[in-house]
Amino acid sequence: MKPATKTAREQKEGSPFTGLWTVTVKEMADHMSSIRIRLLLALIALATVGAIYSAVQQIRNAVGEDPFVLLHVFTVSKNPLPSFVAFLSFLIPLGAIALGFDAINSEYNRRTLSRVLAQPIYRDAFLTGKFLAAFLTLMLTLAILWLLVIGLALLVLGVPPSAEEIGRSSMFFVAALFYAGIWLTVAMLFSAVFRQPSTSALASLGVWLLFAIFWNMLAGLVGQIPSNRMASIMSQIWFSRISPNTLFAEAMIALLDPTTRALGPILYSQLEGALMGSPLPFGQSVLLVWPQLTALIAEVILLFTATYVIFQRQEIRA
Repeated sequence: MKPATKTAREQKEGSPFTGLWTVTVKEMADHMSSIRIRLLLALIALATVGAIYSAVQQIRNAVGEDPFVLLHVFTVSKNPLPSFVAFLSFLIPLGAIALGFDAINSEYNRRTLSRVLAQPIYRDAFLTGKFLAAFLTLMLTLAILWLLVIGLALLVLGVPPSAEEIGRSSMFFVAALFYAGIWLTVAMLFSAVFRQPSTSALASLGVWLLFAIFWNMLAGLVGQIPSNRMASIMSQIWFSRISPNTLFAEAMIALLDPTTRALGPILYSQLEGALMGSPLPFGQSVLLVWPQLTALIAEVILLFTATYVIFQRQEIRA
């Protein structure tokens, strides 16, 4: 007579995502209780308060005159502190790398990967659960940060945000989330390639430094290759947009500065609108930045696919 309870092998012969929610919840609980996320939250909160305080001191006199006061809280800086988005563009990659650099190789080093996969959990569910847990942790952190900025600006300035300001800041939140997703998948990719967490962390930080510091220099060298001036400008722009830092910076400029009407060579019609001082409507800004947002999402998908292929081909021994 067939036993009432199923064995682990029988339970595993279902959907390839069996156990996905279990892995996600467990990993997210580990992330939220780890010391690294607490240090990251403390650092982000300290940087946020300092950046917002300096920005408010700069824009307090413009309250009542500027219809986009809330957006200036994100971008205005005061020496010696940089703006909030400058802090964010620096801290997001570090936080994402901190969550992903040992996502896979730590399981190898603790010799727990074979035990986990011996349960009714597929490799698909294991890897996807790891990614979703870290991604949701980053999303929760950025959501808290976004609400903190709006709350402090409302408390200090006393001016409620308009619907367009909420829409623009919300789209900026989406861009920041997928920008974090890129660096999370970069860290997970190296975690699947290298067995030592220190090596994967150094490789992830090296890639970040390449795009943050040296990529614009390389783009300038590429722009010197064509003899035609317009071709030189366009080749430099397209090469620089391979970098997620450039994509995020352009998305930030278009969404948080309503006067931005182009992210490349400016047409005469765009110049006329800029000279008239009229801000670009929210829908037009979204259309302007849509290629950058699509590229950010595409890079996350491509990097996760590469990690998936490498992890599926690895041999796992007890």
